[in-house]
Amino acid sequence: MPKPRNRLADYGVYVLVRIIFCVIQALSPLKALLLADALAWLAYRLDKRHRLAAEENLRCAFPEMTDPTAIDRRVRAVYRHFCRLLMEIAHLPRRLHTTNWRQYVELVGGREILNGLVSRRPLMFLTGHFGNWELGGYTLGLLGFHTHAIARPLDNPYLDDFLRRFREHTGQKLLAKKGDFEQMQAILKSGGAIATLADQDAGQRGLFVDFFGRPASTHKAVALLSLEYKVPMIVIGVRKIGEPMRYQVVVEDVIYPEEYQGQPNAVRLMTERFTAALERIIRTAPEQYFWLHRRWKHQPAQRKKKQAA
Repeated sequence: MPKPRNRLADYGVYVLVRIIFCVIQALSPLKALLLADALAWLAYRLDKRHRLAAEENLRCAFPEMTDPTAIDRRVRAVYRHFCRLLMEIAHLPRRLHTTNWRQYVELVGGREILNGLVSRRPLMFLTGHFGNWELGGYTLGLLGFHTHAIARPLDNPYLDDFLRRFREHTGQKLLAKKGDFEQMQAILKSGGAIATLADQDAGQRGLFVDFFGRPASTHKAVALLSLEYKVPMIVIGVRKIGEPMRYQVVVEDVIYPEEYQGQPNAVRLMTERFTAALERIIRTAPEQYFWLHRRWKHQPAQRKKKQAA
């Protein structure tokens, strides 16, 4: 049974976050970048656990990168990118509008996205913790396309409500990662669009497919829903290409479930395909991927036994 939360402490954290957001939004883009770089410098030095995890992940993902200095430079770049990302997210509502979105967002393969959204078929957008994954759904909502995004609710109810309203500002709706499965099915049945981060660890019961040369536990529900409701999957990456806040929304692959109908291993083949597409996207700008998270937290039981032996 989960431990009861301290409402007063939760509210204190919420107030602190609101104050920080206000301060960031009051800064000019240049000053926000300078603050982000200072925070990245500080986080790199204080956050030893995640720094070491990022170094290990990069060594495994890029075995050809044997120079410790090169790995260290990339880890620093990861911290810098994500601290800048926090600043950009805080500035989104004030900087990105229907009249100027082209100054910040470039669509590569936009026809695939548009055709999918205006078709009568349901649709799934798959992306990862790369670039600015929030920007895609935010921009689509800004342009009048109402999509749904799967996200884990925060434990702090005040903070969760604030970030939910922030993320739903342009019309995108959030679905709880756990508990809203029936709603997801209803959305797909009615021809709606759902976006999800497809690079999250699925635990020991997940489907293990190769991701940067290592087995990674991946959710099977994505491919299962695609097959059951005949949902095309568009694999995208939102890659930063310049300052201030210049991004490309790149369509890396479009997967149609009818290509796999009747195949006994369809779920595995589709999961391998979208995972490979995500890997290709990340390789174009490795410093924009969140190497600090434990993507390979779980391993197949057989491999764990070998490691123990």
